[in-house]
Amino acid sequence: MKRFVFIGIVLSVCFESYSQGFVDNALLFSRTTPGGSARIQALGGAQVSLGGDYSSALSNPAGLGMYNRSEFTFSPGYSVNNTTSTYFGESQKDGTSIFNIPGVSYVFNHKSNKERGFLGGSLGLSLSRVNDHNVSYSYGGSNNQSSIIDYFIDDAYNYDPQEMLVGGYDFYNLTALAYNNYLIEDYYDNNNLTYGSVLSPLPADPGNGIPAEIRTVRQQETFESKGAQNQWNISYGANFSDKFFIGAGVGIATLRYKLKVRYSESDFSYDQDPTYNPIDNFNVEENLDIEGAGVNFTMGMIFRPIDHVQIGASFVTPTLYQITDTYFARVDSRWNNFDYYGDGTTMLNDVSEEFDTPLISDYNLTTPFKFSTGITLISKSGFISGDIEMINYGKTKYSADTQGISFSVDNEEIRQSYSSVINYRVGGEYRYNIFRVRAGYRFMADPYKDNDGIDRSIQTISGGLGIKKEKFFVDMAVIYSNSDDRRIPYTAPDKPTPVALLENKFTSYILTVGFSF
Repeated sequence: MKRFVFIGIVLSVCFESYSQGFVDNALLFSRTTPGGSARIQALGGAQVSLGGDYSSALSNPAGLGMYNRSEFTFSPGYSVNNTTSTYFGESQKDGTSIFNIPGVSYVFNHKSNKERGFLGGSLGLSLSRVNDHNVSYSYGGSNNQSSIIDYFIDDAYNYDPQEMLVGGYDFYNLTALAYNNYLIEDYYDNNNLTYGSVLSPLPADPGNGIPAEIRTVRQQETFESKGAQNQWNISYGANFSDKFFIGAGVGIATLRYKLKVRYSESDFSYDQDPTYNPIDNFNVEENLDIEGAGVNFTMGMIFRPIDHVQIGASFVTPTLYQITDTYFARVDSRWNNFDYYGDGTTMLNDVSEEFDTPLISDYNLTTPFKFSTGITLISKSGFISGDIEMINYGKTKYSADTQGISFSVDNEEIRQSYSSVINYRVGGEYRYNIFRVRAGYRFMADPYKDNDGIDRSIQTISGGLGIKKEKFFVDMAVIYSNSDDRRIPYTAPDKPTPVALLENKFTSYILTVGFSF
């Protein structure tokens, strides 16, 4: 089995350098959302100073100290992701949905016999979903400015043509697969190694007054990712005189991300020779499977200076993940019985090439430190709670245990790409007898230093209802988020960059059922 440190597909740039893949995934895996029960989700995720909910095990363990009895909860959920894409003036809509279990918890409460000082505490064991990677979309359009062939030609200069053949040292990349599909070729021009393609347009001929040929190609891509990041938390919160609460806990994070991307080009046409039709289409398919596990620690406090005010603060250490990814790629082409060399020796029809073994890489990822603070105002009819979270995504970094492998270039690019942000959440609850009505808002700021004119902030509105009995409660929440992004299928020198604009809408429904005892 060949072992590589390698990622070929990334969220924003499919055919860019491997370095860019690490940079984009650094943000993908560190930009998590507040997890927790339907009650907390309906409140926009505001929970740092609230307490009395198993979600505190994830956000601020001090909140577990507010329990006065033990509790078990179970939270099933249903999520829908819809994406509208625009590419060369054409729009497409796509989406995916999934049933999941975003939360399970058990909280064990114990009390002391004292009336002041240490009054007891609670030990919480919980599972929370903190990142959903289930996304599906497609885009397509006609491009008369460039083709991915242009990228392959430029990238080929990084390799030896003989080593790009099957079994060669440079075989395990998309450009080599394209080379073995005859999509690009090598030749010598004045003793200089040159790459080109029978699919390239003819250059301009100024001497004869002939302009550069215009090639138009139909481009289509489908993107499908699956998986999630979940976290088990074992936390303890203590109560001191019903005024001061402290807590700490350990988090065991898991990461699973499966990505399949299929890019195709077809309907090649050339304005100077409309009869030239060497190929029907070609397809590039990539599959990436990432698995990882990590650990972090959380500490926090909540202070109640007066009965109707609670102030909280917590911090989460960086999560250290150990990650293994597996990458596989394939390129296939459908030629129109094309006489490649013009002498009848090589007639191209169906051609395909793929990796003979997946590429496997092992490395470490450290996500940034998080600090959060919040305040809750309480009345007999309910409460209002708000949080502020500070995080610097530029602090995300990679490392490897294998001697001789360095991520210094990737880590520097991460520092140059991402900035520190302040996220905020606010929510409120109204109570009437056993009934609860909740609403919330969450804002996650754009982490890019240069956003290329696209606002990648995520805005979320939420609401929910609840019923609370002495030994039983049920809560329901609806969470709606929207954000903008873009996808670049490839880049080529001296060519306009093709960009697909994406509008993402995410709706989640959560039901939490709990039993107190």
